[in-house]
Amino acid sequence: MTGSAKDATSPLSFGQKLSATFASAGHLCVGVDPHPYLLAHWGLPDDASGVRDFGLRVVEATTSRAGIIKPQVAFFERHGSAGFAALEDVFAAARAAGILVIADAKRGDLGTSVEAYGQAWLTPGSPLEADAMTISAFQGVGALAAPAELALAKGKGLFVLTATSNPESVGLQTAVIRQGKMTGLTVSASIVAEVNSWNTEPLGSIGVVIGATVDLGDYGLGAGDLAATPILAPGFGHQGIGFDALHRVYGSAAPNVVVSSSRAILEAGPAGIADVIRVQAAELFEVYSA
Repeated sequence: MTGSAKDATSPLSFGQKLSATFASAGHLCVGVDPHPYLLAHWGLPDDASGVRDFGLRVVEATTSRAGIIKPQVAFFERHGSAGFAALEDVFAAARAAGILVIADAKRGDLGTSVEAYGQAWLTPGSPLEADAMTISAFQGVGALAAPAELALAKGKGLFVLTATSNPESVGLQTAVIRQGKMTGLTVSASIVAEVNSWNTEPLGSIGVVIGATVDLGDYGLGAGDLAATPILAPGFGHQGIGFDALHRVYGSAAPNVVVSSSRAILEAGPAGIADVIRVQAAELFEVYSA
């Protein structure tokens, strides 16, 4: 598994786009998670029109204050085809505003099925086109070859679930592999090693999801393993982790981190969300400037 060389006509890689966004707009990623209780708090109905309005308002509040959003697909998907149509509108509005979109879809499969997932979320011009998507490697990182190659060819990205913050995941993700080329590594470390084989630039396009609540060492990982790897980091804010933990958790890999904050922003409601995004973006700027 190796990254493809780019020619003069190739699009910018996702890693290049992400680096540019970090430099111009910072590391904050605003979650778009229209939980039923948040819809009620915002005075919106729990239907497709409600999640559409919610998402569009988040995009509006994010514009010029942060550079990345992460819609949680499940909250749109539960409203069926109308929910997907609402999500398409949110994606289109974000693209028009110059905001990078990470579709938090967590898809995972093998063969032509996972290839089709990649085509749905990463193909330029697709109704559900995003800049990157989250994806699961339970069937093995090698099974993700088709969406990874599509991402590399089209300037898109993947974030592979690696060390998640839910307590149920610890036993599986810290288990040590007993056979094959990754013998002796934890499951999480093996995912990072295989993901890194796709990354050839200073900041690659195939990343990992590592929650802010985890200890890298517990998962057999070190910051040096992530030197060229984009890291999507949920767990800030609502789960009690402050931005001041960034360097403690991710060490020298902190410059690669997409800092995801969702409910800590969204609970401010439609009147307060823009101010909270501005404040959190400024706090992150101070952390990265220290």
